[in-house]
This record gives sequence, C-alpha cells and structure tokens, in this order.
Amino acid sequence: MDNRRKKGRRGEDLAAEHLASLGYVILVRNYRCKAGEVDIIARDGPSLVFVEVKSRTTASHGSPREAVNPEKQRRISLCALDYLKKNGGTAVKARFDVVTIVLAGAAPRIEVLKNAFELACV
Repeated sequence: MDNRRKKGRRGEDLAAEHLASLGYVILVRNYRCKAGEVDIIARDGPSLVFVEVKSRTTASHGSPREAVNPEKQRRISLCALDYLKKNGGTAVKARFDVVTIVLAGAAPRIEVLKNAFELACV
C-alpha cells in the first residue's frame, strides 16, 4: 500500500473512532457504487449521515475542506442516492458531513463539519 493510501486509511480510521466517540453509529465504511465512494455511512440520532473524510499532512495543498469540491459533492450525492435506493431508505432524514483531519504535529486535529453540503444536482 502506498503512502497516500496509508494516510487515507489512517484518516478514515481516526474519523470513524472520533465519530463513534460523538455518538455516531458506524454502519458502512467505503461504500462503493458506479459514481464513486462514500467513506463512512453512519447514524447520528434519527439522521443517516454520509461522511467524506479528508486528511492532510500539511497545508501546502490547501485545507482538507477545500478538497470536497462541487464535483466530489456530486459523486458523493450519487452514491448516497444509490445506497438509499438499495436499502429502502428514501423516506429517511439524511445529511452530508465532512471530517477534516490534519496529521501534522504530535496529535491529529480532527474537525466534524455537520451539514457540510446539500444534495448536489445529479
């Protein structure tokens, strides 16, 4: 596994642990469909949450949040719709969160951005 994948896996592991500590119930990790992938699907109270995880080791390529651009949001939205269709959840309350992780320094900095974006035009 290359460094980029290792960093991504570590970020997703940290995000899942952090979300669980906040009371999220992790349902699925790395849900794949034709349009792409959703890193984490979880329950937060009554809401089904589709979570994109972005990790960075430095700020040289911009903030992790900036990487969740409109095209990425569209692909995540398509995967969310695919998951809802396959799992009979079209009447469920859903939202899109982004977890940003900066791995520089002694301890990772983790931030959860709830309702980070709306369902993108598909």
